[in-house]
Amino acid sequence: MVPKLRFPEFTATWEQRKLNEIASIYDGTHQTPRYTSNGIPFLSVENITTLQSSKFISEKDFLRDFPVYPKKGDVLLTRIGDVGTANVYERNQKVAFYVSLALLKLRETDPYFVNASFRSNSTRKEVWKRTLHIAFPKKINKNEIGKVNIQIPSLAEQRKIGIFFYSLDRLITLHQRKLEGLSKLKKSLLQKMFPKNGSLGPELRFPGFTGDWEQRELKDVAEIVGGGTPSTSVPAYWNGSIDWYSPTEIGQENFAKGSKRKISNEGLNNSSAKLLPAHKTILFTSRATIGEAAILEREGATNQGFQSIVTKEGVDVYFLYSYKHHLKKQALIKASGSTFLEISKNEVEGLHVPVPSGEEQAKIGSFFKLVDKAITLHQRKLESLKKLKKSLLQQMFV
Repeated sequence: MVPKLRFPEFTATWEQRKLNEIASIYDGTHQTPRYTSNGIPFLSVENITTLQSSKFISEKDFLRDFPVYPKKGDVLLTRIGDVGTANVYERNQKVAFYVSLALLKLRETDPYFVNASFRSNSTRKEVWKRTLHIAFPKKINKNEIGKVNIQIPSLAEQRKIGIFFYSLDRLITLHQRKLEGLSKLKKSLLQKMFPKNGSLGPELRFPGFTGDWEQRELKDVAEIVGGGTPSTSVPAYWNGSIDWYSPTEIGQENFAKGSKRKISNEGLNNSSAKLLPAHKTILFTSRATIGEAAILEREGATNQGFQSIVTKEGVDVYFLYSYKHHLKKQALIKASGSTFLEISKNEVEGLHVPVPSGEEQAKIGSFFKLVDKAITLHQRKLESLKKLKKSLLQQMFV
């Protein structure tokens, strides 16, 4: 009854308690509320993350139906549909809540510790085994919530653990907001830094560039190259040193740095696969999932689910890659097929792209490369923090 990892000043054994021993448990109204344009906020299961709502009930209905309601420091817990997600109510504002939420009014127990405990493996298992999985949507009855076993240390240790995970959650939220902000900024800049509706220039440009952009077809600025698959019945064609991509590997990263499967030189020479140059090629999926793209970081080949874009001399690869969403929209319009959507080489060659001077392309390409790098760094930091939190939840709870 002690966790693997704890703060050094604590050594005492934890105790197992049932939730109804440390909290009074209530559920919300079972009646469909009469919503008003303003008044008392009304929470439901979908509001658990923020504990904010755009739905309201009248003060009169609140006074009639809610003799008990969430107050600062109480814990709300989802119990219908999404079961077992908790959050601490931190406001002094009156608030109403639906039956899909349970209200825990704790006694001599830290709410942030309890909130974190609901994310630990032991408490999640307790909630899981008391959940009615045959119900639709699944749910946990209020009485069963009270039977959930929870391991708790001294109040001082609870508070230490609670504030630790509260701070970690705030850090994760901060990075999430930064990531969302960067993604929104990039989306806005892409709209402003490429011409709209066939206009001769973008809304926003770097200083010193004034010339008109040209509307070109993709074949004018790049060579379109399909892929192929060596015979799987010839072992010598496989497990070589040449990267060989399938469409499922594209879309998550800006750069293709290595494929899951490899082919040999013999496999390349005995198939329609082509060796594509690094730093000049945009892998562009053309079958089933259309328009996913990545820049090839080292030379490689693809299967026939691609019409890859190999940029011509003087064309900036990251500039063209930054236009991928517009290329995807055009490709989806032209795609056809009864079993799955597909777009041919000729149709990809005919996709339209606005092109400025090579110098302006390079400037735009370098800019969006920096933006994408910043987004990737925040994504990795966020993923790292979430993994750290998951690991700590496993080690800091019994």
